Amino acid sequence: MITMSNTKISLPPPANLLRMLPAVDHLLNLAGAMPDLARAPRAVLVQCARRAVDRLRTAILRLGADFDPGRLDDAAVMALMAGLVADAMRPNLRRVINATGVVIHTNLGRSRLAPSVIENLAEVAGRYSNLEFDLAAGRRGSRYSAVEDLLTELGGAEAAMAVNNNAGAVLLALETLARGREVIVSRGELVEIGGAFRIPDVMARSGAILKEVGATNRTHLRDYLDAVTDRAALFLKVHKSNYDIVGFTAEVALPDLVAAGRERGIPVMEDLGSGSFVDLSRFGLIREPTVRDSVAAGAQVVTFSGDKLLGGPQAGIILGERAVMERIKKNPLTRALRIDKLTLAALESTLRLYRDPERAMDEIPTLRALSMPLEMLAAEAHRLAGLLESIGDDRLEVEVRDVVSRVGGGALPLQELPSRCVAVSARGLSVNAVESALRRGAPPLIGRIESDRFLMDPRTLMADDPPAIRDLFAGLLATPPENRPAPPKKPSAPPKNTSVPPKNTSAPPENTSAPPENTSKEKGS
Repeated sequence: MITMSNTKISLPPPANLLRMLPAVDHLLNLAGAMPDLARAPRAVLVQCARRAVDRLRTAILRLGADFDPGRLDDAAVMALMAGLVADAMRPNLRRVINATGVVIHTNLGRSRLAPSVIENLAEVAGRYSNLEFDLAAGRRGSRYSAVEDLLTELGGAEAAMAVNNNAGAVLLALETLARGREVIVSRGELVEIGGAFRIPDVMARSGAILKEVGATNRTHLRDYLDAVTDRAALFLKVHKSNYDIVGFTAEVALPDLVAAGRERGIPVMEDLGSGSFVDLSRFGLIREPTVRDSVAAGAQVVTFSGDKLLGGPQAGIILGERAVMERIKKNPLTRALRIDKLTLAALESTLRLYRDPERAMDEIPTLRALSMPLEMLAAEAHRLAGLLESIGDDRLEVEVRDVVSRVGGGALPLQELPSRCVAVSARGLSVNAVESALRRGAPPLIGRIESDRFLMDPRTLMADDPPAIRDLFAGLLATPPENRPAPPKKPSAPPKNTSVPPKNTSAPPENTSAPPENTSKEKGS
């Protein structure tokens, strides 16, 4: 309240503090003398100066007389602004440390690329290339020629092409081969993967007509044959790459379905989902059908992803008989779904590694992580534990324990990968506060929470990650409590009596960046 005594006006503390807020122009002048800030675009500086003043104003309104006036000093305000500028200049898509143990982590970029692949990618990205130019003939060429020979060589097919992702590959093949006609598929193979991508939805968009056969757990060859009419265009087999049905089950093997299709004049298409060129059972993993297996079984069309078990960039790959592939290549949709030059460069380099399977297992990060021996994982876990213990803070409790890694990416759903992890707790900090602070670090560290401990699995760490992890923990422990990220808050229960109007809550909180309780677990792949 403002009170008057003769001609003097006495203002309450918040009003005095609000008058002390710096002007935006003043902050811009100060920024001009700071080399780190002077390099930022003026538009960014203006925006961040306004945000700094707004944040301080909000804090004053919330805290009133409890607000520390020292926060309005030039040095303190410029430190706040510098942090806002750093956030504004930092790329939205950036490196994170994946300590989850999920190798093909859908939310964290799926497969990492091999060093030789990255080298070729940089060469193509920074220079002109023969993307659609035939160097031998001296005329316009096809971008698909960069990978077609490699795909046919590795997969044993007559022709091949690549599009932007596997959903696009399935859509393109169905639209070409079955638009306006029926596609017969087992009810137990109507797959949904992450992001609510469903085979029936893609089929509907393609214009094909879904015809389900069999039961969820059992489908027989007679079910397919009984469903054939003069409107049937295709038998579709979908590999259950991200789930499995166990117990009283039956499904039709691909060779049997192909034989029946030939008798009825109906081609067979198989969507492998996460296709592979290597028999992973050689390395102790559950056997998945390889691309060559499906082609050899007689499927006229095979589709799969490039960024799952293949270990390459995001891409959708289509292999098949030459006559069928020519029809698919001529579909106008290929223009909308075509692969770009950077993806092509990465895909080609990855495919070249598969010419030597042993080299592929050694150089492709996804394959190397999946086949990493337990002894190596244990050694890496103890190395990381030693780095954390070297911080010398007795609040930090570190132990190495057994854990199970996962393949991820909708591949090998039943595969458990024995591993060793580093489990950490920090006295005086909740595990959620630790997770939140590390996730906001530079670089962000993404791990798992189990049994009130923060877990880090070395299976998905890179060679230079452990020192960075040590620095993140050292910084967390050195940060004053008032400057640490606010721990996640559980939603409060609504008041029992809502007839009484609530107090004024229009002023936003000082810090609204607190994340949900735990977002580190991988969502449906």
